[in-house]
Amino acid sequence: MIVNNRHRGTAAAGSVMAVLMLAAGCSGGDSDRAVDSVQPAGAGQAIGKGYDSGAGSGSGAGYGVPGSGANPAAGAGSGYGDEPAAAAKAAPAGQLALREIPEVGKVVTDSAGATLYRFDKDTPKPPKSNCEGGCAATWPVVSADDAKASAGIDPSMLGSVERADGTKQLTLGGWPVYRYSKDAKAGEAKGEGVGGTWHALAADGKKAIDKKDAQPPKEEAAPPKTGGSDETGDANSNEKIELAVAANEKLGKILVDAEGRTLYRFNKDSAWPMKFGCLDACLNTWKPAPPVDKAKASGIPAGLVGKVKRPDGSEQLTIDCWPVYLFTGDKEPGQTNGQGKQGLWFAVNDAGKKVTTTTG
Repeated sequence: MIVNNRHRGTAAAGSVMAVLMLAAGCSGGDSDRAVDSVQPAGAGQAIGKGYDSGAGSGSGAGYGVPGSGANPAAGAGSGYGDEPAAAAKAAPAGQLALREIPEVGKVVTDSAGATLYRFDKDTPKPPKSNCEGGCAATWPVVSADDAKASAGIDPSMLGSVERADGTKQLTLGGWPVYRYSKDAKAGEAKGEGVGGTWHALAADGKKAIDKKDAQPPKEEAAPPKTGGSDETGDANSNEKIELAVAANEKLGKILVDAEGRTLYRFNKDSAWPMKFGCLDACLNTWKPAPPVDKAKASGIPAGLVGKVKRPDGSEQLTIDCWPVYLFTGDKEPGQTNGQGKQGLWFAVNDAGKKVTTTTG
């Protein structure tokens, strides 16, 4: 018991230190430096057998739910579901199958019905996993042992990659395969879109969400340039803008992503020292915005644009050192349904500050 307590304490201290190191860079006005840590590979547990369903004090904090009282720092206890960084042998997949999940599409599941995922920071050619240590505790790897394809899945798409600890991880279309520790029962896909880098798998190894709608993307008009100065982070006219300023009738000038969706910040997060108040169930409603290329930001000083590494290993866009999110309640570009939610969530203006007043 003493050894285990020391192990958890060491893991938590390491995670907090990594966040503080990153926040230290952010305090200088530029948060685009990420801190990586190489640790022994973790492993997963089969769903229904002690499978971590995401318990922890942070599960209600993201919504500002009364009584949650959570203000979790980014650490092993709050961000990874209180699991050790290195666990037992990865659980096998068994008979793979396809399952239709609303809002996600047709996803690959294991023999227990658990949704399987891929990580954008991995590589398929050659296959390589970049999810280790605490990341692998939150995203348990799927063993290649005994994996079999069923109808709709080409057996030739299955493969394996050897991890740092010598275990063989299942690959699909070259992509290393994971489960999500917060999926507590068959048919759940809570991991879809987490950090903007985790996605449920389609039968060919691609993202299931990308195949959900066959309609071609709408043509987007590039936001107007504001003078072409490097100081404002404007992009070249022939490049797609990833971060822009939009004029909202009620809120004034607010930041939007490449799709025109409003970006929000959360009062229970912290810019210095860097802490995450939106964890666990909160992430089902508020999706961390993925980082952007500063050269493709328009209308905002480049020095305000950065990124931070979340507890699960994914990276999130920061504005003036504050993590920013997308609200699932915004169904169309330009909507601001998340503004003022629980008195904690606010749009961000072109100076990187939260918007708390209206223009009308």
